[in-house]
Order: sequence, then structure tokens, then C-alpha cells
Amino acid sequence: MQQDLSEQRPGPRGPLSGIRVLDLSAYIAGPYGCSLLADQGAEVIKIEPPAGDNLRKYPSTLEAESRAFVGVNRSKWGMVLDLKQPDELATLMRLVRDADVLVHNFRPGVPERLGIAFEQLARINPRLVYCSVTGYGATGPLRSKAGYDQVLQTMTGMCAMQAKDNGAPEILYGSVVDYYASALVAAGVSSALYERTQSGLGQHVGVSLLRAALTMQSARLVWAEGEPRDIGRDMRSGGITGIHPTREGHLYISANTSHFWQALCEKIGLPELAADPRYASVRLRAQHHDELVPRLRQALAARSALEWEALFGEAVPCAAARAVEDMFDHPQVAAEGMITDIAHPTLGSYRGFTRAIAFDRTPGPEPFAAPTLGQHTQLVRGALDGPPQD
Repeated sequence: MQQDLSEQRPGPRGPLSGIRVLDLSAYIAGPYGCSLLADQGAEVIKIEPPAGDNLRKYPSTLEAESRAFVGVNRSKWGMVLDLKQPDELATLMRLVRDADVLVHNFRPGVPERLGIAFEQLARINPRLVYCSVTGYGATGPLRSKAGYDQVLQTMTGMCAMQAKDNGAPEILYGSVVDYYASALVAAGVSSALYERTQSGLGQHVGVSLLRAALTMQSARLVWAEGEPRDIGRDMRSGGITGIHPTREGHLYISANTSHFWQALCEKIGLPELAADPRYASVRLRAQHHDELVPRLRQALAARSALEWEALFGEAVPCAAARAVEDMFDHPQVAAEGMITDIAHPTLGSYRGFTRAIAFDRTPGPEPFAAPTLGQHTQLVRGALDGPPQD
């Protein structure tokens, strides 16, 4: 490359400044993993097919853009390449020669057909860290099956664990598996880059939604010898820790430790509960939740969720149930600088998230908006150094 695109991005260096990432992925897991790398200063080039990332087409109340696409693709340079065309594939290969990382979420077998499998690209650039994001992994009977967040939630027991009294499984909205997989993408790539400083070689990094969904449930994935299949595997605390109705709104309370349990009982005016030996441990309180929860909720009905939150302060871990819109101006979010104004080519500007990790010495450059389709294609092409090589 003749030109370092990151020089056009204002702000301090990040821990990954100088690292160039080619993002060929779509939807959430791969793209947001690359945005996390961009947050840390990496130069990320998002390469889309002519039709664009499918996430651009998702329903959105924004007229000109997909809210989801804008949210998960910040701080990237966007270009369009049709990898089925030889000259476009050659452009990608020129980019690969100088890249540090390539991320994609093609199903197993597709990279080989396109000519961009790890073994093929490693011959061009042995230092390339190559991250593939799949639904189920690179091997096994489901390797070629399309994987989506809520499909994996349902498959791996997450939805069954959320079942209410009627026993029907419940989806966890918010693409939790996708976002956790994106964190694994950023962590795996960063670890491979660190190892490269010692070996001088890149490697293949495999992330799957299946692996992410099971990793999220490590505390449940313990089956001791002799245990039956149908046994409680969650860490629920018998209904004491959980969401409760109040006079107005709902309040989440966590009171697992003796210290917090005692503080809770005192704050709600029931100190005798804390002194009762029948409720002296979290396990005992779980056993007696049928008699404790009604008394707890009767007391909570005296105030609103926000009033209880203020009254409990630091004495009892809790939070009033809020809408995500409330986070834009929450004083704690503001104090941490998590939301900022970002200029956008079609939206004008929007308020959005900044960085997932706070580094004090190398905080990283300022975020910028997700690209429109092919926005920086000519800029990236113009930065290529010299004619294509054989």
C-alpha cells in the first residue's frame, strides 16, 4: 500500500495501530469483531459484494440506512469487490499481501471455491492471521449448515433455560450469541497477532456460533459423575435474585451474599428475615423462595423502581428496568464517554457507541461512521502499490 488509510483518522494511537484488517464478513459476529479491532486502532477495510452485506437489507426505522449495519460496522473503510471476477479477486490478493488479518464468515468450502482459503492466502502472505466465523465449525455433520444467533440459542439449551411457567422456550433478544462470538473474534485475532511476534507466522483462527453459545454456558456445562440428566444446572437464587414488580416499574435485585441480604432486609423494613436462621444462606433462601418472594414484593410495592434504586444505593446491587434509549444520557455512560456524536454521509449525524475497552495510554483514534456501500472503493484502490503481481 502506498498510503496508510489510518493516517486519515484523527486521534491518538491504539494498541492495534499499524494493523491492517480485511473484513469480508457479513451480519454481526464477524463485522462487529472487526469493529472491536478498529476501536483499538486497527485499519479495517470492509469488503462487500456488489449486493452489499445482507445486514444492510434488514428492517429499520431509519429511512436511508439499516440501524443494525450502522451499529456494528463503525470505523471501517468500505469497498466493493466481486470476488467471482478475476480482476476483482486479483485486487483482493494485492490487499492480502500487505494485510495482517483477514476475517470472513463464508460456510466451509466456499473459500476454497473462491480461491481464498487459508492455505491459498498463506502462500501469498505467511504472516496473515486468517479468522473464519462459521455457524458450527469446520468439521462435523453440521459444518455446511447455515448458522444464525437464535438457531444456536435454541439448539444449545439457552432458550429452554429461559422457559417460563408454561415450559415454552424463550428467545433471548439482542443477538447475544453473535455479539459474544464477535468478542471471541477480537480476542482470537489479538492472541494470534501476539503469537506472530514470536513465530513470525500467521495462523487460522476458528470461531463458531456453536462454540460461542456453549462458551457462554460454561457454568452449566458441568455434568458430574453419577448425576442424572434432568438436574438443575443454573445459578438462579430461588427468586430472591431477579426482577420484581414495584409500585411503578420493575427492579432487578441481587442479594446472594449475606451482606447484601441483610442490607436488603433492612432497607425494605423486614430486618427479621435477615435474622431468621431458615434464610441464613443463599441455598436456604432458594429452598424457601415461595414464602420469601411474596413478602419481598409486598414491601417493594411501597415505592417505584427508581425510588428503590436510589434508596438501595451501593448497599444492595440493583437496577431499575430501563429502555435502551435511557442509556444515551445516563450519567454513568456519559462519565465513561461511551456515547459520542458521529458524522454520517446520509444520516447527517447520529449518537452512537464508541469503544468497548478503555486503554489509558493508547486509547485509540476517534470512531467514524460505518461506510455506505462502496464508499471508499476508489480510495482503497488508489492506495494500492504498483501493478498486480503474479
